[in-house]
Amino acid sequence: MDQIEWINLMSDTVTRPTAGMLQAMFSAEVGDDVFGEDPTVNALQEKAAQLFGKEEALFCPSGTMTNQIAIKVHTQALDEVICEQTSHIYQYETGGYAYNSRVAIQLLSGQNGKLKPDQIKTAVRPDQDWLPHSALVVIENSCNKAGGSYYTLEEMEDLSKATHSAGLKFHLDGARIFNVLAETGNTPLSVGNLFDSISVCLSKGLGAPVGSVLIGNRDFIKQSRRYRKVMGGGMRQAGYLAAAGIYALDHHVERLKEDHFRAKELGQVLQQLEMVERVEPVHTNIIVFHLKEPKADEFLRKLLRHRIKAVALGPATVRFVTHLDFTEAMLVQTLRVLQTIE
Repeated sequence: MDQIEWINLMSDTVTRPTAGMLQAMFSAEVGDDVFGEDPTVNALQEKAAQLFGKEEALFCPSGTMTNQIAIKVHTQALDEVICEQTSHIYQYETGGYAYNSRVAIQLLSGQNGKLKPDQIKTAVRPDQDWLPHSALVVIENSCNKAGGSYYTLEEMEDLSKATHSAGLKFHLDGARIFNVLAETGNTPLSVGNLFDSISVCLSKGLGAPVGSVLIGNRDFIKQSRRYRKVMGGGMRQAGYLAAAGIYALDHHVERLKEDHFRAKELGQVLQQLEMVERVEPVHTNIIVFHLKEPKADEFLRKLLRHRIKAVALGPATVRFVTHLDFTEAMLVQTLRVLQTIE
């Protein structure tokens, strides 16, 4: 039997452009985006803004940058950001909220990574000199570290009401929001109305090689452009990358359901393994499972012998992420390996 290619379940960020996406990139009309003269970047930004019912959008190199810009615009020094304790802005953005914006962060303990409206109401600080000023609530949807769980539209509506009633801004870290919409059947427009700003990643499940878009009203985006520049995110002929984003939005949204189906298949087999203590409910394209012993590194080494890559989230916790480049044949091979691994 010929040796199979590597199977990479480390993240949905590992995808490579499809042939159609590469052709769109090669064919892109470009200009200088810092001057606002790249027509393909402008087209991507207009498309993203219209999808979510907002006035404007801003193309950035990464989701970390779009989140950090949003925090910067929505807050001032000595303010506070409220989020769930597993949120990406706290776990994986190297304390950028403090470094870039000089704000504090208040971590709340949610259920499966999700907050409830009463938690927001309770978390808002009283107006005292010795306390930070509560200014911004950030939620992540879907919730990466919580195993791809997601807020329903109704849950987001309730959080939006609670947040805005308290006089706070509301930002969506929607790195995988299209995975959520693939499950719920809701439209981007129904989500956009609930938030002051939205970050959408194009280089995860949607399969683009680089980039995220930040979406909001005109004044918000005007300020965001300045912060993108000072953070080093002002790219020049970025239309080659923006073309991939447009292609992803046009061609790779509906197929996200395939990733979710394969993730559920993996979850079902994992739950049957003797070495697995528990599999978190599989909601979208992320599978988080816990081993009976703290031997995640050993488990990953065994997978590597079969040319399968994954990541550990803790001494006994492993994560798989399905994506565009994880094919049906790869699913079959991975299931075979899991069922024989000891």
